[in-house]
Amino acid sequence: MAFRRALKQAAAVGGVAVTTVFGLSQLTEYRRTQAQLVRVTAEAELKVPFANELPSREAQLAALQDTPEFDVLIVGGGATGAGCALDAVTRNLKTALVERSDFSSGTSSRSTKLIHGGVRYLQKAIMKLDYEQYMMVKEALHERANLLEIAPHLSAPLPIMLPVYKWWQLPYYWAGIKMYDVVAGIHCLKSSYLLSKSKALEYFPMLNKDKLVGAIVYYDGQHNDARMNLGIALTAARHGAAVANYTEVVHLLKTKNQQTGREKLCGAHCRDVLTGKEFDVRAKCVINATGPFTDSLRQMDKQETTKICQPSAGVHIVMPGYYSPDNMGLLDPATSDGRVIFFLPWEKMTIAGTTDTPTDVTAHPIPGEDDINFILREVRNYLSPDVEVRRGDVLAAWSGIRPLVTDPNSKDTQSICRNHIVSISDTGLITIAGGKWTTYRAMAQETIDAAVKFLHLPARPCRTVGLMLEGAKDWTPTLFIRLVQDYGLEEEVAQHLATAYGGKAFDVAKMAQVTGQRWPIVGKRLVSEFPYIEAEVLYAIKEYACTAIDVMARRTRLSFLNVQAADEALPRIVQIMGKELNWSQEKRTEELEAAKMFLYHEMGYRSRSERLTTSSEIHLDYQDVMRYKNRFHKFDKESKGFITTVDVQRVLQSINVYIDENALHEILNEVDLNKNGQVEFNEFLKLMSAVKKGQVSDSRLAILLKSAEATLDTRKAVTVDRSGGGL
Repeated sequence: MAFRRALKQAAAVGGVAVTTVFGLSQLTEYRRTQAQLVRVTAEAELKVPFANELPSREAQLAALQDTPEFDVLIVGGGATGAGCALDAVTRNLKTALVERSDFSSGTSSRSTKLIHGGVRYLQKAIMKLDYEQYMMVKEALHERANLLEIAPHLSAPLPIMLPVYKWWQLPYYWAGIKMYDVVAGIHCLKSSYLLSKSKALEYFPMLNKDKLVGAIVYYDGQHNDARMNLGIALTAARHGAAVANYTEVVHLLKTKNQQTGREKLCGAHCRDVLTGKEFDVRAKCVINATGPFTDSLRQMDKQETTKICQPSAGVHIVMPGYYSPDNMGLLDPATSDGRVIFFLPWEKMTIAGTTDTPTDVTAHPIPGEDDINFILREVRNYLSPDVEVRRGDVLAAWSGIRPLVTDPNSKDTQSICRNHIVSISDTGLITIAGGKWTTYRAMAQETIDAAVKFLHLPARPCRTVGLMLEGAKDWTPTLFIRLVQDYGLEEEVAQHLATAYGGKAFDVAKMAQVTGQRWPIVGKRLVSEFPYIEAEVLYAIKEYACTAIDVMARRTRLSFLNVQAADEALPRIVQIMGKELNWSQEKRTEELEAAKMFLYHEMGYRSRSERLTTSSEIHLDYQDVMRYKNRFHKFDKESKGFITTVDVQRVLQSINVYIDENALHEILNEVDLNKNGQVEFNEFLKLMSAVKKGQVSDSRLAILLKSAEATLDTRKAVTVDRSGGGL
């Protein structure tokens, strides 16, 4: 009550009295309360035309074609483009957005999954007394707090450990991390703290303890980047923006002033990638938010325009969850080549990255083997020698293209801009480029501000600070319990649905099929070891998923977590989508092939499959060869020199183990390098050599044969004495 009276007094006499009435903690609480009141009021005034149901993609395309003129047309459906659409539509501007692929199909789904201010940027700002870089960190920390608030189901604070191996570094790093807290101010997630060597090893047992003197733990945010991007786009759609994926710009539309002869943009000629239908979208303003493809649209506007994008590839890998604690990340501040490596728990797996190498702009970046091995080497440096970091443990890998830019308005056009830039061409094309995931909202606000000012658009002030995203409004930390109790879902599945969909998880649960089992009652999994269920495929279509890749990469995150599991789930995903969307058999085959190519090239399946090939060398000593020969001959009774499913099935049945014939075919096919329907002894030795070197870590055939051999060896003949005698 005393605090509330003080709050009223302070509000009555103005901001000056606040500091005299309150202490520091009360002042912080007052500011937060005032900010929340402003946000609640702002949300209450906003109209949400499609609060109950999203318009279909067909309806969105019709809106793009039938609307005489939009105020704003945004090209690009990544985080920045979707942010621009949400900012514009909530200012009461007629808003359109087109994306030639899927929402978040590019860089926005291939990040480190961190929402951060940038510890290393702050270090540079202090060391070089760089005020601009300092303000960039401060802005990012403000945006970090906002993002965690507006999508609490998709994001959360994450403690990150910085291990220290030299005594003099302890006060140096501690001062820097404490400065990070200070710069965050009231937006500081949790205060950083020091750990002794023993405590550091208690929290992160996998850590290399040799020469370790202690550690510092600080907090940043972590999120599901693709679903966050999608959430921004869906929120814009609910507020009335016409957004369409798989809609590309063929060329820009221009009008010419008869008096001055100057050309001005008035929209874009677009094409529905799925049907081939072309149409015009008229707009007063066109915004270029295409990330790495910034220069493509700029040169579409004016061919001789100088390129400003300098793309850089960042590779990440995913490893099993046992490589890191459930809730503690790791930062390597100085790798062997001066880069920073993060090692983070994510979706019950471990993500490690990133690299930073110049690259060409492409819609389909491929993770290179050199980059994967670089990350593995750096990880080995920080983990205990007891933990064998194996190449075979890389479950998925991807490359994202970071769109670094030079400022076209700067005299020194060769210098990289450390922040984002907003530029306006002679014809009125507004380009937003650079920046990072965390500051997407601030970048969008600045871009729409520029559009409003340049074209004198009748817009309200920005409303996106505190504006809750799709699914956030009805989310609570205990929502998953209601899903278990009301629908009979597995707890793990319910937790996943709650964090991926927030309040919309109930809509997914309603679509879940009955399993026919005692438990769970509903919710058939797409693949046994992940909590993704078949109902999510149907719901993904409502979220504008058009291809199998959309579902396994961005509506669920299966392909980013385990490419082999994604490959196994793929046929069922295509089957469900095919039935719902009335795909022909030819279309279903095309989807399967396209998705397999995506997994093979872009998600690291190629690197994974190339660990064991016909050209693989055998590196085994004599004792190893003889041991594996004896194991092989337990299955190859006739000494044929090869084994088939019949041989394996016979041995398994003798020890009372039964495996489905189709599953057994798949297991042998992984090792059948020349694809002749049998595993030859030479192929088996190549497999065991790859297992020994750590190139292959999860071969089902290797584990199956080893387990069967152990069982056979432990079984002994029952003697006549023990059997009770005989005749």
